[in-house]
Amino acid sequence: MTQPVAMPAYDRTKLKPGIVHIGLGNFHRAHMAVYLDDLFAKGLAMDWAILGAGVRAGDARMREALMAQDCLSTVIELDPSGHVARRVGSMVGFIEVQPDNAALIAAMADPAIRIVSLTVTEGGYYVDPATGAFDPAHPDIVADGANPLRPATAFGAILAALRLRRAAGMVPFTVMSCDNLPGNGHVTQAAVVGLARLYDAAFADWVQANVAFPNGMVDRITPATGPRERAMAAKFGLGDDPVPVTCEPFRQWVLEDNFPAGRPPLEAVGVTFTPHVHAFEAMKIRILNGGHAIIAYPGGLMGIEYVHEAMAEPLIAGFLDKVERDEIIPIVPPVPGTDLGDYYTLIRSRFSNPEVADTERRLCLDGSNRQPKFIIPSIADSLAAAKVPRGLILESALWCHYCAGVADDGSVIEPNDPNWDRLQAVARAAAQDPAVWLGMEDIYGAVGRDAAVIACFAGFLRDLGARGTRAVLADYLQG
Repeated sequence: MTQPVAMPAYDRTKLKPGIVHIGLGNFHRAHMAVYLDDLFAKGLAMDWAILGAGVRAGDARMREALMAQDCLSTVIELDPSGHVARRVGSMVGFIEVQPDNAALIAAMADPAIRIVSLTVTEGGYYVDPATGAFDPAHPDIVADGANPLRPATAFGAILAALRLRRAAGMVPFTVMSCDNLPGNGHVTQAAVVGLARLYDAAFADWVQANVAFPNGMVDRITPATGPRERAMAAKFGLGDDPVPVTCEPFRQWVLEDNFPAGRPPLEAVGVTFTPHVHAFEAMKIRILNGGHAIIAYPGGLMGIEYVHEAMAEPLIAGFLDKVERDEIIPIVPPVPGTDLGDYYTLIRSRFSNPEVADTERRLCLDGSNRQPKFIIPSIADSLAAAKVPRGLILESALWCHYCAGVADDGSVIEPNDPNWDRLQAVARAAAQDPAVWLGMEDIYGAVGRDAAVIACFAGFLRDLGARGTRAVLADYLQG
């Protein structure tokens, strides 16, 4: 007997698009799409439905899957007390994915579209890790700068549509990042304006002055879809859905109220609008995302598959507790209306949810993009306070040891980073000279040149190579 599925509690024929969203991965469909689904169920803002879009080849496969099911997404909340499934109906179409993005540009030029939102991953904003600034020399950006009428990137398409709207005397849409980046609005603005400046300085100035890029903090743990998730969908009679989404029950969205072209009343469904987004995002990035990194690499080296299993390992859970309470939480700035200790308790329980079955390998993915955002700033802040954060430095040594590509039991760790070849070569060289790992200037910057960090890192890395993860964690926890 199949379990019941909640269907959209509104007439989808009454929906009209007001948002183009670029990047229809699992997170978007379990987060922003769900908030809008809840809003439409209240009979509100029916002219703010989503048009899906993408700029990569993989997006075309997602388009095919979703269009075959009338753009409905299966979302299964993984509460330990039982799974709850719903069909989310807030998306009403998916723009054809084209190499020159002509259809996407035309859709964004439509005056009915007042927000263009993005989930293009942390690494999709063309940020130079060494400087933290937009990288105008990236080949993708150089190509779009040379051919702005046939752009291949999301930012190039956004600019082409903004140029059409300006020529027609239309109000520009708001550009809203939903990616997990510090100051994601500022980062998006830098990418869009920086690309425009490559071919039209006056237009870049107009974008800078007239287009809104609100900052936002987003949060919901959403594992990748695989056989387990498809089997769950089948239990609800949705076995023909190739792209179901599973997620934890918790979700959070914090936004700056900076939408000159208008916005849906998302506060009616739990979104927090505040001028203090930076405080919320610092809390989340340091405590949650930093926490993910802390448990990821020891679990990966110890052969642990799932995050909740890592949390059940006393050495890893103890490592997380000690680093969070001694080194991260004390340097996180205050957050309005939030107790940081209570927030960490919530995070810890979320990590321990066995129903989510998030994998350690997913948490280990893309450290070259994530470490400079989630871990290294906490090290830098500790150094500025005249403290050497041994636990965070140990986390960095664990990442290095993981990237060498051999687990503690001798098994091979398969490539797990866009820059894996480089990282593996440097990690293996670091076994003889640990300082070469910290010498990756684009990742570590000034932190990697600090003498105390170098000495502490070298000791941990050599100890990991000689004695293994368990022994090193045990020694760290014993002080």
